[in-house]
Amino acid sequence: MTTASTNDVLRAVRIGLRMSQDDLAKALRRAGEELGEPNEASKRLVQRWESGTSRAPRPVYARALEHVTGRPVEALGFTLPVPQARVHSDSSGGHDMDHSPDGVQAATATQSPLADMNYSGIWLSRYEFFSSSRDETFEGKHYVVLLQHGARLTGQSLPGASSNPDSPLSLDLTIDRNVVTGSWIEQTAADGYYQGARYHGAIQLLVEPTGRRMAGKWVGFGKDFDVNTGPWELRLVDTSTSKATLQKYSGTPE
Repeated sequence: MTTASTNDVLRAVRIGLRMSQDDLAKALRRAGEELGEPNEASKRLVQRWESGTSRAPRPVYARALEHVTGRPVEALGFTLPVPQARVHSDSSGGHDMDHSPDGVQAATATQSPLADMNYSGIWLSRYEFFSSSRDETFEGKHYVVLLQHGARLTGQSLPGASSNPDSPLSLDLTIDRNVVTGSWIEQTAADGYYQGARYHGAIQLLVEPTGRRMAGKWVGFGKDFDVNTGPWELRLVDTSTSKATLQKYSGTPE
């Protein structure tokens, strides 16, 4: 018998929006009315999605989900990450990563007590990249809620909790002892420098012995087939995922 794979991405998004399953169902019904496509979303339906019993929403629900979450439905855990290594270049010559964990060599992990730790909580995510068009190094920071399910870590940025307005970040990671490998998706702001572009990337991190910091790099191919790389780190700021804690960190990181 095949066991359904839980949709931790959708669950993380819901928690990041500070919604219960019933709250999300109600929001989907309201969205349906606003979109002129009434639906019958229920708490039970949300439970089926999150448990993996129902692996993909019907189009009417997909559009409502995108309306409520502000994320494309493929970034809500209903399909597997698809990334092929490449980089998008903006019209001014800047670059953004688009690549998969397969492009990163896995480090050899040694036995570690970290294998028994749970990494759920609020983390400060920070990465750096160099923009050739602006000849300057920039950083992106987000408060993300990280949820652990077995060896899988799923992260979603909290509403308004990014250094760049309206740029939600999603993380899909796998942990093997002290090595964390995975992919990310960031939707840039429509009125920002990258004009609403949606980008994919890959990262590989090593967990420090304290279990409170993960540090590593992203890697990707540039427009001229060169390889670009930069630092990325996650720092634990709170082990709670309560509504009060989520509200506390739903603001621009310092």
